[in-house]
Amino acid sequence: MRSRLVIVCVLWLMSVHAQETQVQYLSGKGNDDMVQWDFLCTDGMNANKWTKIGVPSCWELQGFGKYNYGFAKDSLKGKEKGLYKYTFQVPKDWKNKQVNIVFEGVMTDAKVKVNGKIVGSIHQGAFYAFKYNITKLLHIGGPNILEVTVAKHSADKSVNAAEREGDFWIFGGIFRPVWLEALPNINISQVQIDAKANGTFSALVHTNTKDKIQLTIFDRNNNIVQQSTDLSQKNIGDSLFQLSTQINNPKLWSSEFPNLYRAEFSIIREGKVLHTISKKFGFRTIELKQRDGIYVNGVKIKFKGVNRHSFRPETGRTMSKQNSIEDVLLIKEMNMNAVRMSHYPPDDHFLDVCDSLGLYVMDELAGWHGMYNTQIGSKLLKEMIDHDENHPSIIFWSNGNEGGYNFDLDTLFTQFDLQKRPVVHPWQLFNGIETQHYRQYNYGVGNYDNGREIVMPTEFLHGQFDGGHGAGLEDYWNKMWNDPLHAGGFLWDFADQAVVRKDLHDSLDTDKSRGADGIVGPHHEKEGSFYAVKEIWSPVFFEKREITSEFDGVFTIENRYHFTNIKSCSFTWRLSKFGLSGLQNISGTAIAPAIAPLQKGKLKLPLPKHWLDYDILYVTAKDQYGLEIFTWSFPISSPTLLSNRLIMNSEENKVTIDSIQNQFEIKVKDVTIWIDKNNGLLKKVTNSKGLIPLDNGPIIQEGSTNFSNITYRYDNMGNLIVSSQFDKNKSFNVIQWTIQTNGWIKLEVEYFSDSLHSKMLGVNFDFPEKDIRSVKYLGNGPYRVWKNRLKGVRFGIWDKKYNNTETGETWLYPELKGYYSNFYSGVFSTDKESFAVATNTEDLFLRFFTPAWKTDEWHNYETFFPRGDISFMQGIPSIGNKTQTRETTGPMGLDNILYDYDHDRSRALKIGLYFNFSSSHFFEDKDLDKL
Repeated sequence: MRSRLVIVCVLWLMSVHAQETQVQYLSGKGNDDMVQWDFLCTDGMNANKWTKIGVPSCWELQGFGKYNYGFAKDSLKGKEKGLYKYTFQVPKDWKNKQVNIVFEGVMTDAKVKVNGKIVGSIHQGAFYAFKYNITKLLHIGGPNILEVTVAKHSADKSVNAAEREGDFWIFGGIFRPVWLEALPNINISQVQIDAKANGTFSALVHTNTKDKIQLTIFDRNNNIVQQSTDLSQKNIGDSLFQLSTQINNPKLWSSEFPNLYRAEFSIIREGKVLHTISKKFGFRTIELKQRDGIYVNGVKIKFKGVNRHSFRPETGRTMSKQNSIEDVLLIKEMNMNAVRMSHYPPDDHFLDVCDSLGLYVMDELAGWHGMYNTQIGSKLLKEMIDHDENHPSIIFWSNGNEGGYNFDLDTLFTQFDLQKRPVVHPWQLFNGIETQHYRQYNYGVGNYDNGREIVMPTEFLHGQFDGGHGAGLEDYWNKMWNDPLHAGGFLWDFADQAVVRKDLHDSLDTDKSRGADGIVGPHHEKEGSFYAVKEIWSPVFFEKREITSEFDGVFTIENRYHFTNIKSCSFTWRLSKFGLSGLQNISGTAIAPAIAPLQKGKLKLPLPKHWLDYDILYVTAKDQYGLEIFTWSFPISSPTLLSNRLIMNSEENKVTIDSIQNQFEIKVKDVTIWIDKNNGLLKKVTNSKGLIPLDNGPIIQEGSTNFSNITYRYDNMGNLIVSSQFDKNKSFNVIQWTIQTNGWIKLEVEYFSDSLHSKMLGVNFDFPEKDIRSVKYLGNGPYRVWKNRLKGVRFGIWDKKYNNTETGETWLYPELKGYYSNFYSGVFSTDKESFAVATNTEDLFLRFFTPAWKTDEWHNYETFFPRGDISFMQGIPSIGNKTQTRETTGPMGLDNILYDYDHDRSRALKIGLYFNFSSSHFFEDKDLDKL
């Protein structure tokens, strides 16, 4: 009996497979397998000659037409067209089938002919799949000629306003795949699915028959969950069926648990399968609760999102499934859970990947300060929903962008979408959701933090060069996370859009930086904000903890997942020692505590008894899939302890001093330094190999370099001390040089700022940039920081070679120039020589030269660097972004504040530095790990 049942099931499955829709691609499936078609471009590069082009593609990236950015005036607008030809054959067994030709996306107007005959009306609108029934036009068993005329700009003004006049690159071409689909004459044309978290399953099945529909539901392991033709089934229209059933205890879909099912719909007549189609779906419920929040499966969600264009430098908007996987993995690597489709629907495979890997999606009808008219907009809106609606990842629909809304279309979203997902108007307060773009941190009277609506900016912290994204995010996120009306938001944007210019020797062009808005570069190079976002949006949140001798290995952590218990994660730790003590680095694991979503608990690390002998503790959290959430670093040893370890040695040398005109000439070992008698500044340094070009310091930043009454003396150890005298009114800043017999030179500075508010605080030295080759330092890295972007770095030894990277314009990351936090020590190397610096001052920043700086036309992005070239800072500036000045990004964006009561010396800022300029010092570049 069992064997007969197996045979029946196998025969049934074979029958189903035989009646599935058959697909034949005429193009490649993406930018990695293009198919060559005949092509002629009417204007621009390589115009008016028949040649070949890969399909799918954007023709500019294949060397045709003219490059256009949406803002630019286009001399070829309305003229530039592409003529495509392709010869194909279809199988003979398609003779009695319905054959459709399907285009997933053509920019922008497409007129299609098969065998010389127009197949239907011209399609207008670039980002929407469309099809034609070409059954009667085909030559079965013989050659068929496909001709497509593509106009880069539409004949319809509203299409151009919505798609062609935005702040992004404009391309032309058949940029998404083209294929044929063959269906039985009795067939299912469309299925709409709505599967709720309570297990309720309903579907609308569009057919051209009144025969029974059989439904089979499979889980992700292809096991049958339910199969029936006896489920609730209603013919509610002309061959339109409504199916409903109930699944017990389904595994729900969310960004954290992207559980997918598959529904198979078959037309059954007298026990025979006439046609079957299959759709993936997920059980999940979306609820918009006014003045409360947006819920998925009964849980209020904070969206950690980013805006994403379909883009690659070499292929424009023509993507591949591998590209989609790359993008989604990078987005999730930043601990994001959401993505907005800006400003058009994406490739189908991108939504497939969001479904399977888990990202909440805002799918968007195209628009950018311009909108479709109602006639065309209604058609394109239906095409978008018909194409995308069964993807469980789609949580919202978006009607245009930044004023590009056609209000007449709003009711059609509900009419066309069986799931009735919420609709938003990006940049507008609509449907109870305030989405205003680029609001200032304290923006709003009667809205935002002062209003009663749900707050979810669909664009915020607009990236520009190194500003935005991570800069300011910590302040914004603290507010978003702790305010019940905040639903999170979407950063602008994911990747720099630099296009390969075939007309400019294959150079990368961001259109004067308009396209350089990304967290990653055009080839996904990771800038500092990538890691800042990753830490700030970590679903495992560590409360601040100082590591002292009393540390018991316990951290307080917060579970910022919505559905995942922390016990599903894993934790490892590592103790490291910087030095040659023979103490081996050790590591171990920690038991993940059971902490429910949105709750706090304790993580206990089973550290060895001698853990205090180490210098640094690293803790790594991985998610349930084994992917790193983040690695945190906790210094154990203080700068004082490590600097003492460096400078304490038994070597003794005589220190001599001579007074020569206005300078003290001081010698120790092979080093000679000159200090100005009048102001105590370093004027010159040499050793046995020659000049070390560090001089003119320490100059106090935003304070008076008013050292005076410079004197010298020897202490009882033979060390030479050169110092100024404190005077509360005239020389309230104090300097002291100690030239030690072991060859180290200690600098101590006490200083006051000139005002209550200071952009930068610290001391500066001159050093010619042309001479530097590298810096190897112990501190936070490898990325630079700003006052409002301190997260995303790790304590350790970093070896940075010279580069002149300008973030978003060149993409050799990490950049060299900038500010680095928690500096302990370092070696600065030239072609000929190196010198060492260490500090005993906590929380010191190293400033290393000034980047080649740009600003935006509104001067929002501008930030500040001190005078000189190498600085040791206690206060650094924040950075703005394209749409906001730095101080409007939150408290961390404000100036540094130092209270000074009448130059009370007890309140003076203090910096301690140690220099070793000797050519024979043991502190060589390669030996920094001797710490």
